[in-house]
Amino acid sequence: MSAVITLLTDFGYQDSYVGVMKGVIAGICPTTTVVDLTHAIPPQNLAAARFALLSAYLYFPLGTIHTVVVDPGVGTTRRAIALQIPNGYLVGPDNGVLSGVWAQVGLTAVVELTNPQYWRTTDPSSTFHGRDVFAPVAAHLAAGVPLAALGTAIAPESLIKLTIPAPKITETNAIGHVQHIDHFGNIITTLPAQDIHRQPWKLTLDTTEIPLGHTYGTVKPGEALALVGSHGWLE
Repeated sequence: MSAVITLLTDFGYQDSYVGVMKGVIAGICPTTTVVDLTHAIPPQNLAAARFALLSAYLYFPLGTIHTVVVDPGVGTTRRAIALQIPNGYLVGPDNGVLSGVWAQVGLTAVVELTNPQYWRTTDPSSTFHGRDVFAPVAAHLAAGVPLAALGTAIAPESLIKLTIPAPKITETNAIGHVQHIDHFGNIITTLPAQDIHRQPWKLTLDTTEIPLGHTYGTVKPGEALALVGSHGWLE
């Protein structure tokens, strides 16, 4: 059975871009399962793409190929890359969108996608590498092509890393940062659950104290609440 391929883009749902990528994948590896992680990333928002991948990759089976196309540098000298991580692969531009995952779990190998044998065309569009490079590469990986065949090995330390300031946690104080605001307006911070449950904190946003609860129903509609969300961070 072929590997699962996930697609994460900022293409939206109005145009045919996502469907075209799926068509390319089907033409190369028709037995693979393609999962739409999301296509509603705000245009060119690298931080939002990084968070979406980081919060989702753990829920997929071993060998899954996560393909990210949030790519404001498409057609420039930015590198197209594919990485092997302990539980699968990452495919996308070297602009930091993949870095949340590989920084967390480590990587086994990384290549720059320099072998046009595994592209859709040897003359890829300067505006749609999702169709011409990333989708076909993901499909070839799913079909069993080894990572090393896809291009030139590069040093992991040369990869672009998109970082968010780490939380500062002491015995008496914990300061986190906003890493995402979701569809419901929840402000998801960088404070992990284990540090929140370690002792009874008083939570403040600027100077406003916010109660810490376990469910959204802890407070009345319209009232502020902090809790540990499903991803394991304070929100």
